Amino acid sequence: MSFVERPTPGLIDVGDAIVEVRLAAICGTDLHPYRGELKGLPRGAITGHEAVGIVREVGSQVRAIGVGDRVVLSDVIACGTCRACRAGHHYQCDRVGLFGYGTVVGDTAYDGCHADFVRVPFADAVALPVPEALSDEQAIFVGDGLSTGYCAAEAADIEPGDVVVVVGAGPVGLLSMMAARAFGAGLIVAVDPQESRRAAAGALVADIALDAGADIADRLRAATGGGLADACIEAVGNDAALHTALELASPHAVIACIGSHSSAGTPVPLVAMFARELTLRFAVGDPIRVRDRVFQLLENGVIDPLPLISERVPLADVPAAFARFDRGESVKVLIEP
Repeated sequence: MSFVERPTPGLIDVGDAIVEVRLAAICGTDLHPYRGELKGLPRGAITGHEAVGIVREVGSQVRAIGVGDRVVLSDVIACGTCRACRAGHHYQCDRVGLFGYGTVVGDTAYDGCHADFVRVPFADAVALPVPEALSDEQAIFVGDGLSTGYCAAEAADIEPGDVVVVVGAGPVGLLSMMAARAFGAGLIVAVDPQESRRAAAGALVADIALDAGADIADRLRAATGGGLADACIEAVGNDAALHTALELASPHAVIACIGSHSSAGTPVPLVAMFARELTLRFAVGDPIRVRDRVFQLLENGVIDPLPLISERVPLADVPAAFARFDRGESVKVLIEP
């Protein structure tokens, strides 16, 4: 990664907006391209898909926002008008994209938000006006992490009193735990191989934090008094995490998989899944669909994501911050252009 000068973006389509970035962030999903695990990201791509900013220019067909408005950007780029969007399935939009991800998602590459300015396509759908009561720091979690955590808890069919296991205690895993608590989880168990992340999970939201690895199911039974998980959330995006979640699920449980997987041939234990009648459900965070509910949770103080913030850096320090984040030394990095 490098910090370079690039031309300020301008309007291309009538539905575009230009947003001056006030606050951006590094997401755990950003580590996949950082580690070279994804194809389709061109050299020179601007990274980043989480940002809050001020609208500085709008195209002639933009109606929902205006110059001067404060907005949080949905990480998922969707037109808002096609059949999938009308059904609330924005990740299946005919023209779906993701800021800073090249053609990994969709056929069009869009520059990301780790910059002073960003062009926002389909601005009426993608630029979400921020309620006045919320700070930039609160709002930035709506654009991806907290909305994804909300969608994870929703997909896992969490019921009041459930034992919920979250595999992966990175930022999205922690936000999934917070959402699970809001859905009524009775006991939240974090599973992660990194001691620092287990400590963060225990301090912030989890009732129990366990190391990953051998005999994990026995350790979970010992910690819960004999039971496995009523619901699981896999928030990593690799084979090992998915297998851990499947191993820890009790019969008839739902495993909500929100980790960004890159494997085209992940093996799963079908015999065990069939015998326990498990449901494996994949969910992509959809800020456009769930923003109002997530905004309300923040405004009412039901969820407070601010303790996740571990450091703030200027744009010039983003490459070094990525390295620290990759090593697990930071929980949530905010970028202040």
